[in-house]
Amino acid sequence: MIVADVAFYPIGKGVSASEAIKKAIEALRGGAGVRCYPNSMATVMEAESLEQIFAAVARAEKALVDMGYPRVETILRVDDRRDLENSVERKLRALGEE
Repeated sequence: MIVADVAFYPIGKGVSASEAIKKAIEALRGGAGVRCYPNSMATVMEAESLEQIFAAVARAEKALVDMGYPRVETILRVDDRRDLENSVERKLRALGEE
């Protein structure tokens, strides 16, 4: 399982980004096999492949551009761990945060 987080910074249409981020999260969730966990600073995703993660991020970027943002900065971090179960749930269990 791939665990990743992504943060979008839509630029050029004022200071509030909440509506844009809502649309980006909808787009992230729009593809099969990607689970999303939004939080205050980014959105954590789980998927079986990098291709699914990249496709979800591309959909979200397109949604922001389609909203008229002239610039979108995106920060993506990927954890592709293969030596054990890699999931948000496992990571939270390891921290005692179930």
